[in-house]
Amino acid sequence: MTTLNPAYNDVQHPVKDALRAHWRLFLFEGVILIMLGILAIAAPVAATIATDILIGWLLLIAGISGIFAVFAARNIASFLWSLIPGVLSVAVGAMLLLKPIEGAVSLTLLLTAFFITEGVFQTVASIAYRDAMGSSWGWVLASGISDLILAAIIILGWPISAVWVLGLLVGVNLITSGWAIVMAALAGRNAPQAPSGATV
Repeated sequence: MTTLNPAYNDVQHPVKDALRAHWRLFLFEGVILIMLGILAIAAPVAATIATDILIGWLLLIAGISGIFAVFAARNIASFLWSLIPGVLSVAVGAMLLLKPIEGAVSLTLLLTAFFITEGVFQTVASIAYRDAMGSSWGWVLASGISDLILAAIIILGWPISAVWVLGLLVGVNLITSGWAIVMAALAGRNAPQAPSGATV
């Protein structure tokens, strides 16, 4: 496909080159995501609790690191404003670790926002970079649309399924994202190498 926009080509070529050069890494990542997604769907409650605990530890470690950095920096401006985010991160992380079921409800709300954001991004990206992705752009588009559908399911079923829906939806998201990456990797493997300085 030919385009008269040089800036468009400047963006398309690096994406296509990266897919072609590293398709094996993308393929490996996609397969791992699919396997993790299958495990999450098989045990959605366990996946929900595991997700909650993982995020709890991440917040706790990030909060402790932030507090340490604030105290290690001498004469830091707005000391209190720099300290508050670290303390909040520790508090929220500890809450998620001590009460994972209750925390799952809050995480489900955050996951809904994540699915909406990722869904919109993947949908827009699949259309904007469809020339670079080849035939795989449709799979990326399908992944983005599925994220938006998953977000709608959470909103419509709230709050009855809050305990298990997190794990189930994470599993579905991992599978669709993994499959999109696999298809992009295979398209990158088969993509012809454009001559240096060539315009597509």
